[in-house]
Amino acid sequence: MTSNNNNKTVPVTILTGFLGSGKTTLLNNILNDSTHGMKFAVIENEFGDVGIDEHVLSENVGEEIIEVMNGCICCTVRGDLVTALQKLHKQVASFDGVIIETTGLADPAPVCQTFFVDENIRKLYHLDCVVTVTDAKNILARLTDIKPDGVENEAEEQVAFADKILVNKTDLVTAETELAEIEKKLRALNPTASIQRCQQAKINPKDVLNIKAFDLDRVLEFDSEFLDEDQEHQHDATVTSVAMRMETDINQTLMECWIQRLISEDGANLFRYKGVLAVKGMDCKFVFQGVGMLFTGGYSDIKWKADEKRESRFVFIGKHLDHELYKLGFEACRVDQPLRFAVGSLVEANVGGYVKAKVLKQWDDGNAYRLEIQNKEKTNVWAPVDIDNYIRATAVNYN
Repeated sequence: MTSNNNNKTVPVTILTGFLGSGKTTLLNNILNDSTHGMKFAVIENEFGDVGIDEHVLSENVGEEIIEVMNGCICCTVRGDLVTALQKLHKQVASFDGVIIETTGLADPAPVCQTFFVDENIRKLYHLDCVVTVTDAKNILARLTDIKPDGVENEAEEQVAFADKILVNKTDLVTAETELAEIEKKLRALNPTASIQRCQQAKINPKDVLNIKAFDLDRVLEFDSEFLDEDQEHQHDATVTSVAMRMETDINQTLMECWIQRLISEDGANLFRYKGVLAVKGMDCKFVFQGVGMLFTGGYSDIKWKADEKRESRFVFIGKHLDHELYKLGFEACRVDQPLRFAVGSLVEANVGGYVKAKVLKQWDDGNAYRLEIQNKEKTNVWAPVDIDNYIRATAVNYN
């Protein structure tokens, strides 16, 4: 028996996978791919009270995007998911489907259960496929995480409920034997799901969309209580999210130094982090993300719109995080005060020693100042931060 597929209900694809596996990248690839010719609504879920992904998702999305915030979609906000699906139906009845991207800490079971135990949702939607994205570099470690008594391993649950498993980031695993070991472990947890390798979550969207893969009988074989609405589960209380939002530009150099310090000190405990930053002097959004000590970041092709509020936001998810430290560090990177030196001012720039320089521009390419060294070549340099370590008032009168 499969899910109640019929022409009157809207198919739903659930994207799950542990933090940092590549779910949002996969979703962007699907939304940017014009070959499938399908139109979807997207429901996003963040673990925390500050959303990131609506700023990261492709701007090619002409469809509906709904965020279900402040918790795990399998727990505290499940009622919000039902409400969102009910409100969304009139707009998406003619769509090709709905894609739900869950937080990396979600157990897929209650999400899947929604489409069977809620009578109203059953009449409107059917569950088409559960796609689990795994990170080839980290999945074996996640599957063997030691959890407190009574606490489930979310990575295991995500693999067990999958109809399709993507082994992503295979370029980070050099040995074929290691990939074979990963697939062996995945098949031990889920013998029936198809497994597909990929890099940067690049696949043919038709491999995961509207493939009628969800089989209720298979799920009931390994979870006989799947349809029991009274099921409860516990998350690891040591895993928390710290998130912050500021309606101000930030100094890129200070931010990068701060993030590098966090990664070097907390890297082993960081499951996932990402952010979208409004950098002073830059029109494009700075987007960063990472898992553990693997950090990537840079300016995207998406510019801040003229009528869009420039704001900077981040979320870090991991074990034993010092929330106050993270927030204070982020606050220290904000750009609220006017710069000390006006354009045309003569100053001293530190280029391995202090030399005479002239301020050509404030906030240039993300740096506090663009300076012209007062030498024969008129060399241009940047002062990234408005502090004496980089730029200071002249010690002598150069006029």
